[in-house]
Amino acid sequence: MSSGPQKEEFEPAWWLPGGHSQTLYRKLSRLEKIRQVRQRIELRDGDFIDVDWATNIALVNKATDLIVVILHGLCGCSGSSYVLSLQRLLSENGVSSVAMNFRGCSGEMNRKARAYHSGISDDVEEVFSNLSWLHPEKNFAFVGYSLGGNVLLKWLGESSGNSRIKKAVAVSTPFSLAHCSRAMLQGLGRLYGRYFVRKLLADLSNKKLYFEKVDNLDQLSEINQLGELTGISSIWEFDDKVTAPLHGFKDAEDYYNQCSSIGLLDAIETQTLLVQSKNDPLVPALAIPSSEKLSPHINLKLSSKGGHVGFISGWSEQWLEQKILQFIQV
Repeated sequence: MSSGPQKEEFEPAWWLPGGHSQTLYRKLSRLEKIRQVRQRIELRDGDFIDVDWATNIALVNKATDLIVVILHGLCGCSGSSYVLSLQRLLSENGVSSVAMNFRGCSGEMNRKARAYHSGISDDVEEVFSNLSWLHPEKNFAFVGYSLGGNVLLKWLGESSGNSRIKKAVAVSTPFSLAHCSRAMLQGLGRLYGRYFVRKLLADLSNKKLYFEKVDNLDQLSEINQLGELTGISSIWEFDDKVTAPLHGFKDAEDYYNQCSSIGLLDAIETQTLLVQSKNDPLVPALAIPSSEKLSPHINLKLSSKGGHVGFISGWSEQWLEQKILQFIQV
């Protein structure tokens, strides 16, 4: 159950004072135990997206009239620690939740050469349309982390508002993709960049092998047309040589310009909470929107500390999860 009154300002656990320690602790922390039930959503282009419900209240009529849809970050999935922590707290408070796995992130290879990226809002729209049709009596709230936060805000800004979407929360959002990509070209940011690049290249290599195995020559050809990729060492290079051509963008800069959510924030009509940290090692200060860029429906909660999807305040306190729960329940 909810733990009662919560500190308004985030105070980091004493043993996790810095942005890097907050970020890495969240990444490496033990996973919450919560059973999930999978649902497959078939997409119009012939691909699919898997979503995972928190089972103890999924689809139960006695649950609240709200379904929370959770969007993970880059190289994440429905089993990421921050997703499981939120689903557990929501379940304990009688709120239904479902975590969306972006294409290729559910543990099963997707059917297309294309995968996911920071602006893949059309997939969110299709998933929402499916869920809202299946559950006509329910309203929705959305929570996006990192890449998922950018996708969420872009989608909200592109749509004219939907009365069934009651609340939205975006955590550690890379509002300006170019600034965030550059941040991973220097200092300790390069370590994060290299980690993501290794994961992304491994995923692409596995997909290529899979298409060879199942004789999916059309999709295999799209990957082969990307050319030699072994020299890629940064996120900027990966986006320039892989993300952009696979998803219809001219180059990395074109992709960043078209998919950054910062230019759409003033169009958002949904009541939205932005949770950001000034010591986020992946989102530099230049990427944080000024108040002039925010619609009147957006509340920016900018903490001095917290890292990237960190906000760890103690052994048992769940400051971030409680902040999200508090916002969507009001």
